[in-house]
Amino acid sequence: MEKEEAEKKRDKKIQEYEGKIRELSDTLKRNNIRIIGIPEEEERGKGAEGVLEEIIAENFPELGKEKGIEIQEAQRTPFRCNLNRSSARHIIVKLAKYKDKEKILKAARDKRALTYKGRPIRLVTDLSFETWQARKAWHDIFSVLNRKNMQPRILYPASLSFRIEGEIKVFPNKQRSVNEQQRLLFQPAKQVIIFFSVYLFILRERERERERESASRGGAEREGERESQTVSASQCGA
Repeated sequence: MEKEEAEKKRDKKIQEYEGKIRELSDTLKRNNIRIIGIPEEEERGKGAEGVLEEIIAENFPELGKEKGIEIQEAQRTPFRCNLNRSSARHIIVKLAKYKDKEKILKAARDKRALTYKGRPIRLVTDLSFETWQARKAWHDIFSVLNRKNMQPRILYPASLSFRIEGEIKVFPNKQRSVNEQQRLLFQPAKQVIIFFSVYLFILRERERERERESASRGGAEREGERESQTVSASQCGA
């Protein structure tokens, strides 16, 4: 019994330390934007900074006219190119001000479909590997909610929020140790359970909505019948 308690305390301490390390890593990346989908060598001659400037000009021309957006540095990640890699490496751009990063990402969310020279790309916030993995678990559910136009969002560090019936619902993500997160990646059954838990919740909410609409229509129909009977009675009396 004492051994189990000691192991629980040890695991809790490990989770706390891992959480602090992840938060520190995310803090260091606070002003970063990750650009996904830019072909290799595209930055040659203009630098990776020039790629972001062209993206802004192509997708957010009004934002491009603003002065004061300062780029501190930009580079591909990982630093070395792997010839066996099928997709292009991401570009990490570090901005001088956090508010400029948020301004660009908000413009990207509002526009939704971004392009670079006509090619689809993505702009996302740059996060630690652990936070990315935790967010990745919501991918399938996020796609379903997005198709239903339920305005899904991933909140820091990895909570899922969406809008239904005018209200915002949030499903928090419990912070787990790195080892536990890695185990979950190889246990799709648990991800399926999470997926269907949220999906069943959505179905229940939709069913309640239909029931309310049906009750409302039924009330309107009964009211219409009463009005019709009243009119008929008055006509007969006449």
